[in-house]
Amino acid sequence: MASNESCPKCQGTGWQQVERDGRSGVARCECTRASRASRLLEEARIPERYVHCELDNFEVLRPHTTASLETAKLLAEKFCEEYQMTGALGLGLLFVGKPGVGKTHLAVGIIKRLIRERSAACLFRTFPELLKEIQNSYNPISKASELSLLAPVLEAEILVLDELGAQNPSSWVRDTVGYILNYRYNENKVTILTTNFPDEPSGKTARKVISDSLTERIGDRMRSRLYEMCKTVNMVGSDFRQNMNANYHF
Repeated sequence: MASNESCPKCQGTGWQQVERDGRSGVARCECTRASRASRLLEEARIPERYVHCELDNFEVLRPHTTASLETAKLLAEKFCEEYQMTGALGLGLLFVGKPGVGKTHLAVGIIKRLIRERSAACLFRTFPELLKEIQNSYNPISKASELSLLAPVLEAEILVLDELGAQNPSSWVRDTVGYILNYRYNENKVTILTTNFPDEPSGKTARKVISDSLTERIGDRMRSRLYEMCKTVNMVGSDFRQNMNANYHF
């Protein structure tokens, strides 16, 4: 990878002169780190809609807000701090909440910070889109294979899997979820997930039948696996996008 040729410190060599304890030497120039971060951000496949998302610009205060949003932001920042100190922990995060509360914002904010500050190799994938690509790979004329599509998802240092449970819970969908999560669990890789579905057990409760819980969508076995893989972060608040549209006057 070429260094920044306009860098005044290294003149494009990637190395700069340093003085330590009265001795001269060379060290990697900061421009190489910036260049690597730029490449990693591009390879992370963050959708254009979310390129503005940072932990620093996550809005905690909004109409009908709850303390859970502030807690979620603090947990996201703590996750980054701990990851930078200890490296791969294996334990990720599961953001749970209704659409528009900021789950994806925080997930993207985490990987952008870790890319810049730790040069972590991260990948963002929306689960329904990934499943669609895998299904299309079964077409004989497709140039992509299931293996080529899954390999980056399985091997990413940190994976964000957005909209878990959004697809109809067929046996194939559950098998695919299971394969991805079990592989990453066994390899001790960090996974950050978001879901719009309530994190409650399926079946009858004292008050109602929950037919669209996360457990119902991905199955009891995989939900149990997530307890081992991720810390659950519940987010309750108003829909940010709805509030933004309501405050926009034509």
